[in-house]
Amino acid sequence: MLQAIELRKSYGAREVVSGVSFSATPGEIVGLLGPNGAGKTTIVSMLCGLVAPDSGSVSIAGAPIGSDASPVKRKIGLVPQDLALYDELSAQRNLELFGALYGMSGVTLQTRCRQALELVGLTDRAKDKPKTFSGGMQRRLNMACALIHDPEILLLDEPTVGVDPQSRNAIFDNLETLKARGKTLVYTTHYMEEAERLCDRVVIIDHGKIVANDTLPGLYRLLPAVESLEIEVEGAVDTSMLAREPVVKSARQTNGRLTVGIEDLSHDAPIVLAWLEAHRHKVRSVASGHATLENVFLALTGRQLRD
Repeated sequence: MLQAIELRKSYGAREVVSGVSFSATPGEIVGLLGPNGAGKTTIVSMLCGLVAPDSGSVSIAGAPIGSDASPVKRKIGLVPQDLALYDELSAQRNLELFGALYGMSGVTLQTRCRQALELVGLTDRAKDKPKTFSGGMQRRLNMACALIHDPEILLLDEPTVGVDPQSRNAIFDNLETLKARGKTLVYTTHYMEEAERLCDRVVIIDHGKIVANDTLPGLYRLLPAVESLEIEVEGAVDTSMLAREPVVKSARQTNGRLTVGIEDLSHDAPIVLAWLEAHRHKVRSVASGHATLENVFLALTGRQLRD
C-alpha cells in the first residue's frame, strides 16, 4: 500500500534523511522510532507529500505522489504531532470543515462525522469546542479529523504526547480497530511500550538512516541475549569460565548479583543453575527477564543524549 524508496532530504549542508526505504501493507502497523533529530518527522512529511524529497520516491498502491493536487493523496490521513484544530469551532464543525476540504457534503459528510466521532468516543461532545476538551480528547478529535475522508493510510506523528493513560489506551483501541478494518498505519513514537503493543514491524532510524527494520522477535535477535537470569549467589563467580558454557551469551557479577544472558529460558536456566551448584555457589534467589525494544533501541542508537 505504501512504499518509500531511497528517500533523501537535506537542509543546507546537513542531510537529515539519507537513503530511507521501507514499505507498509494493508492491515499492518509499522512503527517509526528514532532519537530526537533522527529524521522521523521529515520522513512522515515526505510520505504525505508535504515535503518533497531531494531524491527517491513515495508511492501509494503503486501510484507515485506527485504535485500538491495529486489525487493519490486522498488515500492518506495525517495526524500531526501539533494539534490541527480550530478552537472556536465545535468538534462537529471541525470535522465538517476538514470533510469539505475533501469535497464531501450532505448526507455523506454527516455520516462520516458521526462515524468518526463514534470511533474516538466523542459523540456526546460533538457540539462542544475543542478548547473545552482535555488534552486526550483533543488528540482523539485530531485523529478523527484525519479519518473524516476514510483514508486507506494513516500517518501518526507521536499522537499520544501529553495525554493521560486512559486516553492513550483509547487511542490504542482506535488504532487496533482501524488495523482490523485493513487500514495501513505508520506510527512514530518515543514510547517503546507503545510500539511493542501496537506494531507488527518496527523501523529504527538514526542520523537519517535505517539501522533496523524487522518484527519485534527479529529485533530481539539482534541482541547477544534475548533472556536473562538475575541470580543472588554466595561467593565470587568466575564469570569468564561461566561465559565459556555453550548456552551462556554473557555473564557479569556486581555486588553478589550475577546477571547471565541466555537465549532459551526453559532450556538454558537449569544448565546455568547446575553449573553454579557444581562450582559450590549457593543460590539465594533467581529472577528472569526478557529483552525489550528499549534494549534494542539503545543498543543500536547508543545512550548519548540527543537535542
